[in-house]
Amino acid sequence: MTRALSGEDVARRINEAHPDTAIHNNDTDVWIHPAAILEVSEFLNSDPDLNFSFLNAVTAVDYVEYFELVYHLVSMQNNTSVVIKSKVFGREELSAPSVISVWQGADLQEREIWDLMGIHFEGHPNMKRVLLWEGFPGHPLRKDFLE
Repeated sequence: MTRALSGEDVARRINEAHPDTAIHNNDTDVWIHPAAILEVSEFLNSDPDLNFSFLNAVTAVDYVEYFELVYHLVSMQNNTSVVIKSKVFGREELSAPSVISVWQGADLQEREIWDLMGIHFEGHPNMKRVLLWEGFPGHPLRKDFLE
C-alpha cells in the first residue's frame, strides 16, 4: 500500500529548493502558487529523495470564488504519494502552467479540465476540447454554467 508523505514534509522540501513557493500545508496536502506549478512539478519529479515520477490524476474543483487544481502524485520507487493543490482566482480567461513536459499522462487530463472547467494550460501542445465539440458554448462543470 502506498503511504502518503506528510504535507509538512513535502512543503518543507519544496521551500528549501524554491523559497516561499509552498504557501500552506496540512497533514496530506500542499498548496502552492499557481505560477510555480511547473517549477514545483519538475522538482518533485527529479529530486532523487522524492521521485514523484507518476501523475495519478489532475483535476479541478469550482468553489465559485476560485478554482482549485489538484495533482495526485505517486513515487513508485519510494511507495509514497502526495497531493499538490493550487488556487486559480477569477472566472474569465483562467490559466495555469501545463505539466505535460514533466508527466505526459497530463495530456488528456489537462484537456478535459479545459473542456469542462475552462482552465487553459499554458504550454500544452494540443489544448483543444476532448469531450465536447469545438464551438460548444461554455464549460459545463462550472457552477455558473446555466446562469
